[in-house]
Amino acid sequence: MRFLTADYLYPLYKAPIKEGVLQISNKGEIIRIFENRSDVSAEKLEIFKGVLCPGFVNAHCHLELSHLLGIAEKGKGFIDFVSSSIHKRNDFTKEEILEAIEKAEQEMIANGIVAVGDICNTVDTLLQKQKGNLHYYNFIEAVGVYETEVESTISSNLAIRNQFRKCGLQATVVPHAPYSCVPQLLDKISVISDKFDKTFTFHNQEIAAENELFTSQSGAMFDWLNKIGATKTIWENRNKNSTKAVLEHFKINKPLLLVHNTFTKKKDVTDNYYCTCPKANLYIENTLPDYSIFDTEKLCVGTDSLASNDSLSILEELLIIQENSNFDMNTLLKIASKNGAEALGFSELGTFEKGKIPGVNLIQALEKVEVIA
Repeated sequence: MRFLTADYLYPLYKAPIKEGVLQISNKGEIIRIFENRSDVSAEKLEIFKGVLCPGFVNAHCHLELSHLLGIAEKGKGFIDFVSSSIHKRNDFTKEEILEAIEKAEQEMIANGIVAVGDICNTVDTLLQKQKGNLHYYNFIEAVGVYETEVESTISSNLAIRNQFRKCGLQATVVPHAPYSCVPQLLDKISVISDKFDKTFTFHNQEIAAENELFTSQSGAMFDWLNKIGATKTIWENRNKNSTKAVLEHFKINKPLLLVHNTFTKKKDVTDNYYCTCPKANLYIENTLPDYSIFDTEKLCVGTDSLASNDSLSILEELLIIQENSNFDMNTLLKIASKNGAEALGFSELGTFEKGKIPGVNLIQALEKVEVIA
């Protein structure tokens, strides 16, 4: 049994407590919160400087792209990012890829992350995830810009999903983005959904060209899709709002996490969870979302991949959000822990409520985190 206390305790399901005490079992289960240090024998207290909060949830990552660290040049835009990095993802040995995955997971653990919403196009991360070091929700990403390839795409996605599930890992087939899925593929993803799917996600309004594609059938994304011969049903006779263009075909009554939202406007916001990846947004497009438009009870944070970031640190992401919003510390920590846990269905994480095992982080400044339990 341990009794942890710091300058402030952030339970995240109620207000912060000055010099509150967190009682946890040797397995990290929350037993009780004491409002005052005087309620616990002084010799039992472990006293820290700073604040204690639950472990962080990285709501959006691409762990399998960790070997692409530093490949893409910063600030060149999304199209250049895809062509310069993602197209090189197979120019590495399997050993190099697996080593980078293991190293990236270790970095997340050291940075106080306890759970990850991870995008998967392969089974490259499966070996590492079976070790059980972190909680993972594996989103098997469907990409299909040709009507003729819908069935083969779904078949491939299901094969990957089933490999994860056979290993006891949560896995769900999800669309990649509004511009990369023909309507038939969105319909098919809805059809194959089953009782094991807790939540869904897709990349949303990440670039200005995505909005242009749907509002005016113009711009860089429109030109690129035409260049590769994509099926025109992606943008023809669709809703003029890219988010709604997905939702009119993707009709599943389960939690939905929209990711990036760099060019989302207030009128676009729906009653879903939203995830921001500020460092990746700056890396690729050199711009950030307007944080004032989002419901802070449904806003999460992710790191994206090391292909579009130089680290996997939720604290570093929070620093950027703090500099570009009026969010207080309690709100920032909710974004980092509670909201992501709820969005991904990790009910045992995110807050210091009795019975949960959320991990315990010590923050002495928004530049450094220490894992306490």
